[in-house]
Amino acid sequence: MTLGKADFRGPLCSLREGGRFDKTKCHKRANRGNRPMQRLFRRSLILLLMVVLPFAAAAEDMMIEVFELQPETRWRFFTDGVMGGVSSGQVAFLKEGGKTYAHMTGRVSTANYGGFIQMRMEPPDGAPSDATGVRLIVRGNDQRYFVHLRTSGTALPWQFYQAGFEVTGNWGEVRLPFDAYSESGHLLRAVPLADSLKSIAVVAYGRDHEAEIDVREVSFY
Repeated sequence: MTLGKADFRGPLCSLREGGRFDKTKCHKRANRGNRPMQRLFRRSLILLLMVVLPFAAAAEDMMIEVFELQPETRWRFFTDGVMGGVSSGQVAFLKEGGKTYAHMTGRVSTANYGGFIQMRMEPPDGAPSDATGVRLIVRGNDQRYFVHLRTSGTALPWQFYQAGFEVTGNWGEVRLPFDAYSESGHLLRAVPLADSLKSIAVVAYGRDHEAEIDVREVSFY
């Protein structure tokens, strides 16, 4: 007796009339037999993604400010008046589309050796040691603004690290890696250390101009 191909494939396969192997029926039945395993695989994959994705997002962007829950207690506004300058301005916290943001406006003047207004915060936990830069979501009046960082090494009031960025009238993301910051003096190390960071400031600086900038998110990455 000669065995057909179906004899070696078990009950999922059959022979067509005339002794020929019916691949169509075999594949359909095989697929039906695998459906429980396919469903289990899909569920396992979904559960894995639910666990992994939040941690991946957290590793990429370490949010420190979205301006909810009394941001005025965390941010302070400064002008060059602390050193005799005449720049003026203010910061307000507004809401648009359900999201709160900081709105800094003012007039920057270089008279009397001044030339800045700024909004500054001190992250309560500093920056993670593996952070590589600062990320902002901002918009403004088509001007150039700056982020100033102070660290445990910037002991004097005029010491800081600075990186500039441009804004437009539309919300946009800005990423400023730590190695793009320039130090304000030769006594500072060339690149700020993430785990030594003490404060972050958004600054209108260095020239006579009208300032208007909105900040919706601040994070490390």
